[in-house]
Amino acid sequence: MEPRSIVLETFRGSWASDDKDANFKGDVAHYTRVDPMPTLDRMSANLDIPVGSLVRYVLVKWAASGSEALLEMGPLVVRQMNDMVEQAEGQGSDEARLEAYHRLRQVVSWLKVPLEDPGWRPGGHPRSPAAG
Repeated sequence: MEPRSIVLETFRGSWASDDKDANFKGDVAHYTRVDPMPTLDRMSANLDIPVGSLVRYVLVKWAASGSEALLEMGPLVVRQMNDMVEQAEGQGSDEARLEAYHRLRQVVSWLKVPLEDPGWRPGGHPRSPAAG
């Protein structure tokens, strides 16, 4: 693979208030004010990993994070969560949005169970200590 050079530049764009990507653009504008290189240089020195490899890792890890989240959650759960949001937005009221928030909160609570309960197992049968 050919080495590539890129310029790490600050984003100072402007966008319409109804731009569907406004939140992302705002994040880019906010985070690109900071120079990531001092942190990457320290990591490189401490871990004995080339800076370019660390930059590549960070970019690939970030770019793949949506796919990883989808794999971990499963497409059914993602679709259900999206349906809740779309239904509330379709109704267009704060009441509907609040109800969607409560429903999403319940789904997230359900998704956290295996993270917070080390004995949890599918089917509701905790693993016995002897089973290891």
